[in-house]
Amino acid sequence: MVKHQLFNSVNRSRQLIIQFISLFCLCCFLVISCSQPQNNPNNTSTTEIQTNRITIGTTLKPRTVDPADAYEVISGNLLYNLGDRLYGYKLGTTELVPQLATEMPKISEDGITYTIPLRQGVTFHDGTPFNSEAMAFSLKRFIENEGPPSSLLANTVESVEATGEYQLTIKLKKPFAAFTPLLAFSGLCAVSPQAYTIDENKFKPDTFIGTGPYKLAEYGTDVLRLDIFENYWGEKPQNQGVDIQIFSSSANLFNAFKTGAIDVAYLSLDTDQIYNLEQESERQGWQVISTDGKTVNYIVLNINSAPLDNKAVRQALAAIVDRNLLNKRVLRGQAEPIYSLIPNKFAGYKPVFQENYGDGNFDKAKELLKEAGYSQDNPAKIEIWYASNSTKRQLVASTLRASVEDKIDGLMELELNSVEAATAFKNLDKGLYQTFMLDWYGDFVDPDNYIQPFLECTKGSKETGCEAGASQFQGSFYYSDRINQLIEQQRQEQNPEKRQGIFREIQDLLGEDVPFIPLWLDKDYVFAQKNINGVNLEPTQQFPFWTINKSS
Repeated sequence: MVKHQLFNSVNRSRQLIIQFISLFCLCCFLVISCSQPQNNPNNTSTTEIQTNRITIGTTLKPRTVDPADAYEVISGNLLYNLGDRLYGYKLGTTELVPQLATEMPKISEDGITYTIPLRQGVTFHDGTPFNSEAMAFSLKRFIENEGPPSSLLANTVESVEATGEYQLTIKLKKPFAAFTPLLAFSGLCAVSPQAYTIDENKFKPDTFIGTGPYKLAEYGTDVLRLDIFENYWGEKPQNQGVDIQIFSSSANLFNAFKTGAIDVAYLSLDTDQIYNLEQESERQGWQVISTDGKTVNYIVLNINSAPLDNKAVRQALAAIVDRNLLNKRVLRGQAEPIYSLIPNKFAGYKPVFQENYGDGNFDKAKELLKEAGYSQDNPAKIEIWYASNSTKRQLVASTLRASVEDKIDGLMELELNSVEAATAFKNLDKGLYQTFMLDWYGDFVDPDNYIQPFLECTKGSKETGCEAGASQFQGSFYYSDRINQLIEQQRQEQNPEKRQGIFREIQDLLGEDVPFIPLWLDKDYVFAQKNINGVNLEPTQQFPFWTINKSS
């Protein structure tokens, strides 16, 4: 009995001691855990990192982020943030500034040779040092892998050589006045020679190893993660990384922003959704960031297709377009009327379609149609084609047809047709469509990029139209010896004022011959939550991620 009581007493004492020790250890652990962040500032929790990341929503899914293969808007903007080029633009301007170069290029008197000094102390995301050999490799790969954008350099550049450890020399096939702006094209970024190869049509769609402020951490089907590149040579981003959420529809993107599931909404909300967010922005505290864009919307006219083989009919179609009506009724003020293929912010812009035809000039259209031999019994029948997934273009086409039915006295009939965009792009150069409504996003900031890709023809005649070249590729088949001569002249002209004069003459011919009808410039929009700072759209249409941050 005594032994049993003694055993129980000793046992209870042991239990009390164990409980005391356990409680003491727990307290020590809690004290250490609570004090650790103060004693070790480098220890940042996962939750804190996530809080400082920016989530951007979009409906545009990149096909690739390989610079030698990427030729879409979203891919270009990703490369803009992931990579560095020889030259870029000072934020908020269209002023060219050195990036991986240290100075503007030294150009030989004949305009052929560009000598470019390069920045030292730059490394790629994989640790490979940057030098002139790496830059030459990147530009050669862009040309020789023969991706969709390769012609930008292939048609212009004769050779690219490293002529010093940090000096690059580029020789052109012939002078090109816009070559330095071309070097700021997003795809002409440096890539690591250790991560890529020069091999025709060999690309890495889900990989990017460059020198920019972000490195690509994840390339998923519906999300892309951009992490900070800690060894970046330039100014570090103001956030801890960017997550790009890809939505299956504009409706999902719209709802995600309204519910606060994303920080920023960027491409592509439809017209009504943009209008709704603008109307609610003041009450909700949302930020609306918009800028005049440089994306030209236009109608291409197949001049080999009757009745558009008659210049008077093309001019009549140009005269019936009422851009202000389209902007008000269809685009809800989210566009800017344009009267040339060259955007109106460029020096040398001439509003030839406004001067020649005005807006909704139905009297002029009727006069032209009658001169061409058309009547109520014999109307000019024209097909208006557009991409089937574009509600906006369907409404534009319907508005044009309603205007013709109401005000042209039966002298013209418009038939509306749609086709899947991918099918259209395969068949434009085959001449299957009388017209097509399209848009053009400039590759680089220069008027040449809004003229040469539309009007140049490398093979053809007035009788056959364009058989090879930009005009044939666009589906217009327009051929003009004089236009070809003027394009060549402006490309070689180093005097800005003389070059602008050449562009004005080109636009005069464009307004007279009407192989294309310019309609409007899209305004660019980005929406940000009220606690997000530093969201800006550049005049170049690029969207920098590194300036964005969150308020605490």
